[in-house]
Amino acid sequence: MNADKEKWILLIVLSIIWGSSFILIKKSLNHFNPYQVGALRVLIAGIILMPIAISKYKLFPKRYLKWLILAALTGNFIPMFLFPIAETKVSSSIAGIINSMMPIFVIIVGSLLWKFETTKRQITGTLISFTGVCLLAFGGNSEEGSFKLIPILLLLLATLCYAVSTTTVKSKLMEISSTVLSAFVFSFVLFLPSIIALLSTGFFSTFRFDKNNLTGLMFVSLLSIFGTGLAMMMNYRLLKVSSPLFASTVTLLMPIVAIIWGILDGEKLSILQFVGTGIIIAGLIFLRKKPTLKKNKNIL
Repeated sequence: MNADKEKWILLIVLSIIWGSSFILIKKSLNHFNPYQVGALRVLIAGIILMPIAISKYKLFPKRYLKWLILAALTGNFIPMFLFPIAETKVSSSIAGIINSMMPIFVIIVGSLLWKFETTKRQITGTLISFTGVCLLAFGGNSEEGSFKLIPILLLLLATLCYAVSTTTVKSKLMEISSTVLSAFVFSFVLFLPSIIALLSTGFFSTFRFDKNNLTGLMFVSLLSIFGTGLAMMMNYRLLKVSSPLFASTVTLLMPIVAIIWGILDGEKLSILQFVGTGIIIAGLIFLRKKPTLKKNKNIL
């Protein structure tokens, strides 16, 4: 399969998987607290990928360890907690919409960390999308409360973390296969931190094998296996056959999936929030032109 065809297939499949992650987080929160959801999501992925990590441990160049840790923490640990915390206050639909701002952060991070040039078109697109975010934050239905600044900021921070991870992987870790990279991230770097985080919540002392906990474990497992482990392998592969900016375009399609799931689950968006969604997407489409480079050959 040629790279151009492969990248579009990966983009569509990832959009469906990640777009469905927000409703799975919402369902998981009916059974566990946000910190347990985040820790379980990372831990289960680590357990599943452990055999690969052990069998391939000699393949990882130690000189890349610092970049692996940075990519793991920003892409696969911190956001796993921020999204569940935010979704206790906002709907899964809004979480998916906010995540669509990742291309903006890819451009910002690429400029600040990896010396990519930012164009006027991209700055304008960023401002347009930011206007949409403001409408999402303050345009909620009155019965649900309209002031959602804190959870919106948490979602934006999580999206920023994803951008840091994406550009780090593209710039520093492309020599490593996507499968090995995913296995090392979850099984070696994040396995112990996820156990510590889970212990701190008292999960192991309070967990009982009853219907409620087993149902919650099913939702978290689906989220972990597909939305974390498998999706990250596909994302790393997408970064190999495309650019960080193209890979981040998955977040333009994810809100469609997230909103569909949200509506099916009874969620509602106000008129202002629908307008805000449209403005965000319009801004992202506007800034899609690729930036030129200042000092290196990395391509956004």
